[in-house]
Amino acid sequence: MQRRRSIEQDLDVALDREQFILHYQPKLNARTGAVGGMEALIRWRHPEKGFMSPGEFIPIAERSRQIVPIGEWSLFEACRRTKAWHDAGLPKAKVAVNLSTIQLREKSLVESVKWILDATDLDPACLELEITESAAMRDVDETVRLFKRLADLGLSLSIDDFGTGYSSLSYLKRFPVKRIKIDRAFIIDIGADPNSGAIARAVTTLGHSFGMEITAEGVETQEQLDFLLDIGCDEIQGYLFSRPLSGDDFAKFLGAADTGRPAVAAIHRRQSQIEVDLAG
Repeated sequence: MQRRRSIEQDLDVALDREQFILHYQPKLNARTGAVGGMEALIRWRHPEKGFMSPGEFIPIAERSRQIVPIGEWSLFEACRRTKAWHDAGLPKAKVAVNLSTIQLREKSLVESVKWILDATDLDPACLELEITESAAMRDVDETVRLFKRLADLGLSLSIDDFGTGYSSLSYLKRFPVKRIKIDRAFIIDIGADPNSGAIARAVTTLGHSFGMEITAEGVETQEQLDFLLDIGCDEIQGYLFSRPLSGDDFAKFLGAADTGRPAVAAIHRRQSQIEVDLAG
């Protein structure tokens, strides 16, 4: 309790003292290996505790509602930085930003998102908002109305951590969602646990039947990648290709001549093997 209170007090001044930064993890097209987007991930450079992971301070920020200004800052900074990269001539990748349950309850959320898009001049088509499955299912009717208002701004919506909550398929098809992210818990055991592979396959088939694209997060091994390519996953994200990078490092990654080549090579090897198998 003392540590939680200490973090809560430090959060009060963290924004004003510019202690937060964003890191960006690339998301690669599973068919081409090209960088199609990135996920913005917040980090806290605490003056005494050093870098703190979101898992340590985000739950506290949510309980104290400090997540609202922190979330607005994250969205603004992600949009501002993405627009700057586009203006610099880097590939026009889409940035994904997480929204917390508390933010979803804010009546001014849609107006805040619209203001940020206008203020940063970012093309709404280059923004994706990620909402966890459990947050989306808290009040389905209200979530559907909110999602439709956000989608009307021209941005994309995705369901994060899919498979870990309690969604009903009858509700899922009502959401104007373009992407489902398979939770890393079902990726990490691919090859070791048949059930994890079965769930990943089922989620991919389900999402495609609803006209959604599928992103697999937490991809760390070639075996996982091969399986995900086999089942038709659309987008991949994980340490196999890149850890979350600082803004400057991500810009170098995005602009490098060999960006995506490891993924392209792996994908082409797999496709070639499939062609050989079919020919045989």
